[in-house]
Amino acid sequence: MKAYPLHPPGAAAEAPPAPATPLFGSMLMGGFECAAHKRRDGRRLDVMAATGHDRRAAEDYRLLHRHGMTAARDGLCWHRIERSQGYYDWSGLLPMLRAARETGTTIIWDLLHYGLPDGIDPFSAEFVRRFATFARHAARVIDGESDVAPVYTPINEISFWAFAGGETAGLTPFAFGRGAELKRQLVRAALAATAEVRAVDGRARIASAEPLIHVFPAGPGPDAADLAAAHNQAQHEALDMLLGLQAPELGGHANAVDIVGWNYYHNNQWIDGGRSVPPGEWIHRPLHQLLAEAASRHGKPGYIAETGCEGAFRPFWLRYVASEVRQAQAMGVPLGGICLYPIISHLGWDDDRPCANGLFDGHDPDSPRTLFTPLADEIAAQTALFAGAPA
Repeated sequence: MKAYPLHPPGAAAEAPPAPATPLFGSMLMGGFECAAHKRRDGRRLDVMAATGHDRRAAEDYRLLHRHGMTAARDGLCWHRIERSQGYYDWSGLLPMLRAARETGTTIIWDLLHYGLPDGIDPFSAEFVRRFATFARHAARVIDGESDVAPVYTPINEISFWAFAGGETAGLTPFAFGRGAELKRQLVRAALAATAEVRAVDGRARIASAEPLIHVFPAGPGPDAADLAAAHNQAQHEALDMLLGLQAPELGGHANAVDIVGWNYYHNNQWIDGGRSVPPGEWIHRPLHQLLAEAASRHGKPGYIAETGCEGAFRPFWLRYVASEVRQAQAMGVPLGGICLYPIISHLGWDDDRPCANGLFDGHDPDSPRTLFTPLADEIAAQTALFAGAPA
């Protein structure tokens, strides 16, 4: 494993910024929330429909370009496309593909963002087969509408889904004590989908999107330390399985993932079983250190696949993350993007409260895209810094 030296505090900041090499066309990117899972009460979420992005993709991509962002994460809604087994309706996806082509926007396509079609049990072999078949047909459609090499994230946040859906019953399939089993199933499905995508289009690149976390011991003593260390190690299991470094019987291999994506939010560090540890607390670990350690495991190019926060702190959070990414880059960590997620504010998954977490506010599918100017100003400033402008 490659080791990236950890600079002392302030060392990276003393050097003038060097131009960064974006993986997808622009260092800063927009992410369109595409979660489409069912809640415990049986109601299905469809955030793309709720924000109107599914109908307004061309408008939204142009808005990104106005702010220097020529790349985005976006997604397919499997439950809408395959309403009946084996019958696919691409009428919602085709306008999005054409909008991306016409605006020159590079898209990382999520094939599965929690939303399964009705009647599929993710613990079943049928799930793996149907998802792989869906991925093959999706790749054919995307290949037919694009002149550039596509980028896919087969399954978003395998680690989080396995925990929330398999351990705490907070997400589909609402199970307890089956997180390890669900993680292996999601890895099987992601690998099967990847194989089908590449059989259709050998140009395709595969990007992961997994949480980057740090858990602190709940108290003194070796037992608490060992438990926290186990949590920190577990965050890497999904990617290690995909790459064949763990559970090789699942079929993982070194070329299963081309680009490593890390999802990082203000509450991604916490005391085991307790409160979060935000930046500013003395025990908080700087993001550039977490990135250096994670990147040293696999030696692949990476990016921040999701980051953001709510309310007035949005520009300050971007400033922190961008600064930490530049420190990591100065240490030699190959980072090629930061995706602001979500880019359009939406309603809360569980309580329908307005979440002011995007560059554009407006929580109705037909409402105007109202710019949050402080974040727009920070995006402009960070874009300039990544391009090598004087600080």
